[in-house]
Amino acid sequence: MFIVNNRKFFFGLSLLLVIGSFVAVYIYGLNFGIDFKGGSILEVSYPALSTETVAVRPDAESVKAGLNGLNLGTYVLTPSGDSNYILKTREIAPAEKTQIVSVFSNNSSIEVKEERFNSVGPTVGDELKNKAYLAIIVVLICIVLFITFAFRKVSFPVPSWKYGLATIIALAHDVIVPTGVYVVWTHFNGGEIDLLFVTALLAILGYSVHDTIVVFDRVRENLRVNHDTKSRDSFSETVGHSLTQTMGRSINTSLTIFLALVALYFMGGEATRNFSFVLLVGVIAGTYSSIFLASTLLVTLEKAQKKS
Repeated sequence: MFIVNNRKFFFGLSLLLVIGSFVAVYIYGLNFGIDFKGGSILEVSYPALSTETVAVRPDAESVKAGLNGLNLGTYVLTPSGDSNYILKTREIAPAEKTQIVSVFSNNSSIEVKEERFNSVGPTVGDELKNKAYLAIIVVLICIVLFITFAFRKVSFPVPSWKYGLATIIALAHDVIVPTGVYVVWTHFNGGEIDLLFVTALLAILGYSVHDTIVVFDRVRENLRVNHDTKSRDSFSETVGHSLTQTMGRSINTSLTIFLALVALYFMGGEATRNFSFVLLVGVIAGTYSSIFLASTLLVTLEKAQKKS
């Protein structure tokens, strides 16, 4: 009952997190990668000189010093594996590509191999951006419809569609907060919003709604038990008991996922580091919203229904 009785505090905390995320996006902006705004991606590797030696990759700072003199504008240089670099920048001409490869090879003093080179036009980037927005919106709508259908037999004291409303508010929280944290993170540590970021958001939505449904399902079962036993527990007491019964399960599940993501963050390499960071923030936000936001919203909606 502690969570239910102090729901206004948790609502306020969530509101602060959401407002802070919007402020971060307003100040720093959304740094879309070439997936969404177009550009070029070049990957090079430094092959070993022989089977008995290992590849010698120059340090990133020396490479960046050379790239800064090529007037590339904003770019992202990411180490990949033990001997590769991935460069993401604006669209570059063939002559500029030759200059970039020359920087990677330190004016041909180091052997370098071009692994891939791709360009994404601005039209394709805009199309991918619109599809990313559409994917998130469609997922949210489908989740609301599913929860409304799944809880269609729960009509008292809160109609089934309000379970969907509480879920959509919690899911919006779980998308906005990781986005705001990621914007701040990439501003100070480098990175961009790419297709991996969208994939992470969709994974967060799936995880969060699963955790929320577990709590809601326990609320539904306790309401049924109260009806069968003619218990006089109020709706807020029932929600409080349901949270107590499912909290251990939610925390244990989240902790397991959290530890796996921590391992991925520190051991997975640069290519998946930002991806795992978004998931880490999303798991924390999703666990918080399932316990402290979604269910307590049901209590607030039920009390507002009584007053109307």
